[in-house]
Amino acid sequence: MRSDSPDSEDLNDPQFLEIYQSAMDLYGVIHARYILSPHGLNKMRDKYQQGAFGTCPRVLCERQHVLPIGVSEELSTSRVKVYCPRCVDVYLPRQKQLDIDGAYFGASFPHVFLKHFNDSVMPSPRFIPKIYGFKIFGMRGSRYELKFDYAGQAINESEIREVLERQPLVQNPHKTGAA
Repeated sequence: MRSDSPDSEDLNDPQFLEIYQSAMDLYGVIHARYILSPHGLNKMRDKYQQGAFGTCPRVLCERQHVLPIGVSEELSTSRVKVYCPRCVDVYLPRQKQLDIDGAYFGASFPHVFLKHFNDSVMPSPRFIPKIYGFKIFGMRGSRYELKFDYAGQAINESEIREVLERQPLVQNPHKTGAA
């Protein structure tokens, strides 16, 4: 085996391809261990801050940078995916990382990264349903639904009053002062 790049003769040799794939897998497994080391985590943080792995496709995540993740630790099981720390979900990458084995990053990398750098993620904004700009009160499933205990007493009435008192009252612009 020569040190220069493989030529067409090498690429047609099945033994060469097997050795080449084994070498790539060995490098990938070493990479998965290296990125969990303190030096590797710092290098991955630089890439993460630059957005090298892409952004989350969800609108509510506001283009949060994502981290690479492997669904399995076993080689040749699945391709690399991306993990959004804001919505805590896994997506297919948009970039040309589809041909990289997921085991080269491992299933625990994003979680170790976020434990080490817990300031890297902004909190996710909570979606509040509104109709024409007004929050929905009293609807089933609404955050502001009046809830009762077993005795029939309201248990969150004070919370709802506080929210209502904070909201400015909207006056009807068509109504005149003279009645």
